[in-house]
Amino acid sequence: MKTDLTDTTSSKINKALVLGRRAIGTPAVGMVLTLVIVTDEENAYDALKAANDASREHPSRTLVVIKRVSRSPRDRSQARLDAEVRLGADASTGETVVLRLYGEVGDHAQSVVLPLLLPDAPVVVWWPVNAPTDPAKDPLGALAQRRVTDTYAAEQPIHELTARADAYTPGDTDLSWTRITPWRSMLAAALDQVVCEVTSAEVEGEEFNPSVELLAMWLAERLKVPVRRAKSAGPGLTSVRMETSSGPIVLDRPDGSLATLSIQGQPDRAVALKRRETAELIAEELRRLDPDDTYATALKFGLERLDEEAAMTAPEPEEVVETVEAPAPAPAKPSAKKATAKKAAAK
Repeated sequence: MKTDLTDTTSSKINKALVLGRRAIGTPAVGMVLTLVIVTDEENAYDALKAANDASREHPSRTLVVIKRVSRSPRDRSQARLDAEVRLGADASTGETVVLRLYGEVGDHAQSVVLPLLLPDAPVVVWWPVNAPTDPAKDPLGALAQRRVTDTYAAEQPIHELTARADAYTPGDTDLSWTRITPWRSMLAAALDQVVCEVTSAEVEGEEFNPSVELLAMWLAERLKVPVRRAKSAGPGLTSVRMETSSGPIVLDRPDGSLATLSIQGQPDRAVALKRRETAELIAEELRRLDPDDTYATALKFGLERLDEEAAMTAPEPEEVVETVEAPAPAPAKPSAKKATAKKAAAK
């Protein structure tokens, strides 16, 4: 069931939600949280599709906030709110309200969203693209217990990761961190199988991928060893190698779906380690609404510190010593005595 509201208000949207639930025969509200998606028109479809898939596990009221760009001064001076209310089969297992903000109302999105939040339910705000530098100080982010960003979608992911570390507030998280959950689980399980001491590690992945940096910082912080990063053609993370006192431990995934775990003295094992869709990542983040202390510790480890420790343990280049060969000695001239003896014999 879909209801379109043009030039509306938050109270009219709430009324449309109540009437819609009665019309489809489900007056009781069974949602467990409110998910606010802040995006643009280009990425709204993909973000809403991922949220609907995740709502099968976490029934929620999804509010999609789209700030429309006004091209002329007249349009910017006219404030308008359009809404699309979706219930039943059109909203998966929850409720969906698509909000399009025009003009000056776009600067006060929190005033539109606040009356639509579920009472006594957690609030999660997700920025698929164009996330603020400090999500906790954003007007919409201040309403939420959890704030989800994605540095992989940023124009400069590595610089964005550094900015996230400087502005971190408990409750912040990133989908680039969520993507490496299977890697962290597999590496921890591999270290549980052998009694050894890790001396160094190397993380290999595509360039400008923040998941590579986060995994390297997590290993360096937890194992207290230098960690190097290497570039590959991808996709995503491709390999992790840990040097230990019992031999190397290697987790290699060249194709983005099937990985091979190699441990010294044990047969190689195939491990399912496929790249996950956005819906799976969002569903994982919605399972926990408390601050992620492990993410905070890894993020605050610092890329600069990671580079310094890797540089300190980097092997020094071997000096090339040029050797100059001595010239071969010239053949010695026959002595005068030997020459006189030869002449006497000839006579």
